Amino acid sequence: MDANQESPYNPFGMDESCQNCPELAESRTQVVHGYGDVSAEFAFVGGYPDSGADEIGIPFMGAGRETMLEILRATGFTESPLETTEPELDNAVLTYAARCHHPDREPTEKEFSACELYLTSELRMINPEIIVGVGQHALEALAWEYTTRDAEEFDVEAEHATTVHGRGFDIVPMIEPPEQTDAQTDALIEHMLDVLGRDYRQTKGRRGR
Repeated sequence: MDANQESPYNPFGMDESCQNCPELAESRTQVVHGYGDVSAEFAFVGGYPDSGADEIGIPFMGAGRETMLEILRATGFTESPLETTEPELDNAVLTYAARCHHPDREPTEKEFSACELYLTSELRMINPEIIVGVGQHALEALAWEYTTRDAEEFDVEAEHATTVHGRGFDIVPMIEPPEQTDAQTDALIEHMLDVLGRDYRQTKGRRGR
């Protein structure tokens, strides 16, 4: 897979007709792969697309979209207005651990596993400095390969707006945007500005990729 920055949509050319999970393939509108700047140093990784992201085709542009855009604007990753559903991103990529929406349930463990190669490939191609793990599902998906902790040890509510040291980069846990209070959004923005203000590049090169 080669990066293609002609478009922020699925810039690594991943399979848009994936049939690995038959029930999800039948229920989705589209496969929601990564979106954003291929040279990004920050990757926002969520669990899976809701109905809005499934319809639009961009991660996090469904429920909680304005909160997500508020965070991206406050941290300098976009100048797009809160009304947009297609933000122009600089130094950030948005993506998911699982790529398809089902209207009646979340992905199963087997379905998350089927998408693991997509996430791993994206993160290796992007090689970010910081991963923002959005929601409990995302933190658990990141735990095994990218941290020294068991998935069950993560608690996104308790660790929201903190930094967890990982293998090769740091992880910032974040409560899912539609579930955040104003205070939690402010705390996340403050923490991200602190991360941006320090030498986060010191994490680079801890492991070869």
